[in-house]
Order: sequence, then C-alpha cells, then structure tokens
Amino acid sequence: MHRKILTVLLCGLMTAGPTSSFAADKAKKTKQPPAKQINQLIGDQRIEYALNRLTFGPRPGDIDAVKKMGLDAWFEQQLHPEQIDETTLNAQLVNFPSIQKLNIAELMLRFPDNEKVREAMNSKLPMPENPIERKIYEVQVTRMKEKAEEKRQAEEAAAEMNAPPATQAAPTMGMLEVAQPEATIKNAAYQPSTADTTPTKKSEKKELKADLRVQYEQLIQQLLTLPPDQRLKKMLTLTADEIDNVRIAMRAPEKQMLVEGMDPEQREIMLSFDNPHQLVVDELSGQRVTRDIYANAQLYEVMTDFWLNHFNIFINKNVYMPYYLSSFERDVIRPRALGKFEDLLESTAHSPAMMAYLDNAQSIGPNSLAAARPQNKQAKKPSQGLNENYARELMELHTVGVNGGYTQADVTEVARILTGWTVEKPLQLADFKFEPRRHEPGTKTVMGVEFKENGEQEGKALIHFLATRPATAQFISRKLAVRFVSDNPPQSLIDRMAKTFLTSGGDIKEVLRTMFRSPEFWSVENYRAKLKTPEEFVISAVRASDIQPKNPQVIVNAIRNLGMSLYGAMPPTGYSWKSDAWLNSGELVSRMNYALSLALNHENGCRRSWSIPPDAWDAQTQMSIVPADEEARIEKELLGVGLKDTTRAAILRQITDQTATDNPTRPVSEQEAATFKSHVKLSPAQLEAKDETLAGLLLGSPEFQRR
Repeated sequence: MHRKILTVLLCGLMTAGPTSSFAADKAKKTKQPPAKQINQLIGDQRIEYALNRLTFGPRPGDIDAVKKMGLDAWFEQQLHPEQIDETTLNAQLVNFPSIQKLNIAELMLRFPDNEKVREAMNSKLPMPENPIERKIYEVQVTRMKEKAEEKRQAEEAAAEMNAPPATQAAPTMGMLEVAQPEATIKNAAYQPSTADTTPTKKSEKKELKADLRVQYEQLIQQLLTLPPDQRLKKMLTLTADEIDNVRIAMRAPEKQMLVEGMDPEQREIMLSFDNPHQLVVDELSGQRVTRDIYANAQLYEVMTDFWLNHFNIFINKNVYMPYYLSSFERDVIRPRALGKFEDLLESTAHSPAMMAYLDNAQSIGPNSLAAARPQNKQAKKPSQGLNENYARELMELHTVGVNGGYTQADVTEVARILTGWTVEKPLQLADFKFEPRRHEPGTKTVMGVEFKENGEQEGKALIHFLATRPATAQFISRKLAVRFVSDNPPQSLIDRMAKTFLTSGGDIKEVLRTMFRSPEFWSVENYRAKLKTPEEFVISAVRASDIQPKNPQVIVNAIRNLGMSLYGAMPPTGYSWKSDAWLNSGELVSRMNYALSLALNHENGCRRSWSIPPDAWDAQTQMSIVPADEEARIEKELLGVGLKDTTRAAILRQITDQTATDNPTRPVSEQEAATFKSHVKLSPAQLEAKDETLAGLLLGSPEFQRR
C-alpha cells in the first residue's frame, strides 16, 4: 500500500470520536443541548448503526431489508432466534458433524490426543472396538513409535559424539496441567530446534519423502482415481504404516484431492489420520466463524461470542480442553445466550471446562474427609488443598466485579463452599461430579450472608446469591454497554439496564431491549466511535463482501494473525471490547493489508468479482466510466451510508494516481473534488483491476474499521 493512502487511513483510525460527516454537520447546526438532551441518529444511519452494533456487520441488501421490515420489528425478531430461518447456515454446519453431535467422552475416544495415544501404545488403554476408531489409533501409535525411535537414535548419536541429546523427553501430563503437544496449537509460535533446521536433517527428510514417493506412487494414483466412498474403504484396508507413508509421500494438492467429494463424516475420518486432536481444534473454530458469517440470527451469535468471552476459557490450558470447549459452547453457552443470567451462571459453574480451566476440580476442603485420610491404605494423601482460582474469578469477573464489595476472606469462603465440585474421570467420562469427600464441612459466610452446610446445594445457593446482587446487575450491564454502545457508557444507561436486570430476574432479552430503547444507545456520539476487534473486522469484511469461504480455517487464521485467536485469550478476563486494546499502528496496518488481500482475491477460497460485467453497460457508458461512480457503487455496497470526504478523496487519489500533494490529509477543495468525480474516465476493462484495489481500500478505511 502506498505511504500516502496509508497515512490518511491511519490518521482517520487514530482520531477519537465519531467519524461520520453527519455527526460533524449535526454538531455545527445544533446549539449546545441541555445536559439531558441527546442528539440521536436518524434515517438510514440509524439502521446502519444498529446492524454494526448488534450483528457482525451487514451484508449487501441488509440495510434495505431492515428498512422495509422496520428496525423495531427486526430487533424483536433478533431476540427470538428460534423463529429465524437458518437454512443457509444449517447447510454449512453439516461440515462439522462431530462437533455438532458428540459429547466430550465420544470426542476424546474418536479423536485421541497424544496422551491417549501414548497410553494405547503402552497398553494402558485398550484399542477401540470400532474398526475405524481402531485404525485412527493404530496410525497415531505407529507415528509415535517412529518418533520415539528417531529420538532414541538421535540420543545414541549424540552420546557417541559426547554431546547432549538433541531433544528432550516430553513432560508427564498430569490431570490438569498437561504439556501442549507440538502439533496441537496453531496459535503458539513454533520455535524449531537446532536438530530440525540443520541441512543434514532437512536433506534426510527430503530423501525419505522422495523414496516414499517412488514406493507409493502407484498406490497414490490408484487412490485418487477411486470414487470418494471407495477411496476411504481402500485406505482402511491399508496397514497403519502404509497410511502414514502415503500421507507423507503425497503432495499438498493430492491431499486435497484425497478428500474431494467425500461427505463430512468421511472427510473427518480421512483427516483424522493426520492429527485427530487438531481436527477437533479446527472444527471447533471452524463452526464458530461459519455461524458468525452465515447466521441470520446475528444477535444470538454476537451474544454467544459475548458470553464465551465473559466466561473465558483458554483452549491451550491442556490437551483435552478443546474437547471440553466443544460442549461448553454447544451445551452451556448457546442454549442460554439470550436467557436468564442465573441459569447461565449455574450452567458454567457445572461445566467440566470451567472446573478444569480455573482448577476447582483440584480443590479439596482442608477439613474434608479426603484431606483427612486416603480412601485406602495404599493410596497417598491428596497433595492438593483449597484452590481459590474459580472462587476469585466467579466474583471478580463473572458476577459482582472487582468493586462488588467482597474481601479476600469472602473469596476463601466461596472456595470452601465450592469444594467437591469436580470432574469425574477427566480423560474418559469428563462429566461434572460433586464429590462429598472433598467438600469442606461447616457453615460459611460470604459478604455477611451465612451458608449452612448442605453439600452441593451450598454452591447452588451461593450462585443464586451472586446472580441476584445489585453489584452483579451493574457489572453485567456495564459490560454489555461497553460491548454494544461505548467504551465509556453513560451511567444513566447502565443504571436503567441494571434496574431491568434486577426486576426481570436477570433476563438478558429484557436488558438488551432496555438498552435498544434508550436514547443513549442512539446518540450521534456513538456512531462509528468503537473500533472493531480483529474478529469483528474480519467477519464483517467477509459478510460485507458477500464472500462464501470454501475453508473456514482461512478466516480463523486471519483473525489469529490479527492478534485475536479464537478461544486463545490466556487470562480469565478474556479479550477487551475497548478500542484502545486494538488501536496501534502495527495492528492497523495488518488490518489494511488483510482488507486488500481479501479484495484482491489473495485469500485462499475467498473469491468474488467486484466489477460490473462490461456487457451490463450501455455503449456510451462503456467509453467513459468515472472512477468516482465506481467508488460510490462499491462504497454503498460495503459501508451503506458512506465515508468522510477526506477518506474518499484519498482513495480516489490512489485509484486515479492523482498524488500531486505530499500531504494527503489536507482539506479537499470543491474544485479538486469535482475533478476526482468527473475528470478521469476509464473503460470497464481499465477499471476491472482497479475495482479490487478500490474495494480493499474501502474495507481498510477508518469508517469500515469502526462500528
């Protein structure tokens, strides 16, 4: 991107406050309003604003559709996702069958992580009876044995040379602290070892692949000529060694051809031969961006995203967290995203994912039976004690907030109440379990309220207590207002939402309805005042472009590359909804580069044409298309209402090569603007290449990057 256009866009993004010329004009024409008067958005800008705040961004035609339906009617429809037609979305979700259907235990059995493979290799875990699952395990065991043998040979060679081994043994995986397998996490930066990068090592691998290619060339070609179902049947007849070698010998296009035409379940099986654990990670993130892009019930998806961030769980906590997260999102968050907050809070508290992530599964009451003596004479006394991680975050992040009126003593008491809340057989059954032997006896006092000894019911009573606190109403309302309204929402709006929260029993629909009907929500000061997060930016760009990605992982990777890996926030706080967390020049340049890459059709499987076909123009128009007219056409499609004059002029300078000035941010004169609008005329053929660049610049504009 040229430096001058980049300077204009960065200046626009770094400028605080609303970016619309409408807001500026309104401020000029209106006298200083009384303190309680709020200038509100009107007309199409009101619709565009609502779509940008309550969805992942409008698609072409959405503004007109909402205008025809009525904004209030559209919002009420969004509050009832069960009434919205999702035929298009459902057709896409069939590509993720296991994530949609299987529970945690079934996922872990079918798509084993390295620990399960290691147990199977050492005969500590029986091979599955299902022949397909057994084959998946056999391939992974074969691969693990080969790596172990390579490591042994490397250690022997190093010992002979009187040098330390090139690699170290992987640490033993405990219940809740498990070493991350090398191939599991795409988010982590890969740090190659010296042994992996030496010319000798690379040449050996290259020679091995070449040898395998010669050996398996005929089999590979035979596989690729078979129909999809016969292709899979043939693979299942091969030995584990043969399957592994075929996959190594195949070229990248051939691997794609191997799964071409297969139904989703067949494709899952074939891909699981490579890395079954990674398949779960990919499907989990893939189904999420698919929902964000295709769903008509957009508010439901935005609220699902909101609660996943509010009750954040880090996918890399351990190797089995992706399996837990699949159930957490599908069975805990989604059914309650627009329901009662207390139901959602209790469901998250019973989730194996939350119990494992914040370590409550390890917590043992200091005076409990489990702490007093082991279950049998041979067993060792549990080394874990009281764990306060979940207790602290339950209060600080999930309910009353850091200023909610609790003390460290209250945190300890909450932790005592929640002892015994654990996970049953975390690597097999993986279900919530209340373990009475671990529960701390006696009465506990939290924020001045006594909770008498009552087993699991103590925890349920505590959750009800926290969910109904005025401080919780304020905390949740403020967080919703920050997400939907402003980085610094007015207290008057928060108070109104909190009052609804309390009177409705924490009904999220009612709280959102109060927000939507409040004058503060529609203030002109809020228009394009919030910077999109990387997730919001990428999804909105794809939706605005009306692109249908062939592979959702391309979108997942784009979001990750912009600094916001899905399920990748390590701290329990999750990602910030505030603009300053994402407002730095380096990240904004990356966004603009992505916008151009998407529009130029450089993103794999994300293609579209931006130009009107030449035969759609009449003979006279074909000879003299004005770039400004093309800009106006694409601008309306992507942004709905429009750009600031400065941004538009800068983009037109770039498109028409009108770069006479070294200061692209200077005011544009009426004469110069008229020149950009009418002087330069191009044929459709000349404009075809420029349209892609034009679309990329519009997607990277300050106006598009803001909500």
